[in-house]
Amino acid sequence: QVQLVESGGGLVQPGGSLRLSCTASGLALDYYAIGWFRQTPAGGDREGVSCMNINDGTTDYADSVKGRFTISRGNAKNTVYLQMNSLKPEDTAVYYCVTDCEVRGSDWYAFDSWGQGTQVTVSS
Repeated sequence: QVQLVESGGGLVQPGGSLRLSCTASGLALDYYAIGWFRQTPAGGDREGVSCMNINDGTTDYADSVKGRFTISRGNAKNTVYLQMNSLKPEDTAVYYCVTDCEVRGSDWYAFDSWGQGTQVTVSS
């Protein structure tokens, strides 16, 4: 059974930075992607933020975070990071680590597992 544990969330001022971490266990041998979704306080649909294909290293980012967020994997291949810079109040959300994410056109999908989420609050 896949377990995804996120950490690194917190309160930060606008313009600040945070780095989220996700440690995975129980991954399927054929899992192919890992990434991040988020859900804003308004409680709407969860939206894709970033996704990395672990086989070829290609990455995708939501337009709203391009140039500010960077996804990467740790030396321990079961760890993924999301470096978030130049944070804005609209980045406030619960951030979820997911596996087997895909982007098809403008639609984002997470086909396998979700973590429990970590809260990021951007406020002065």
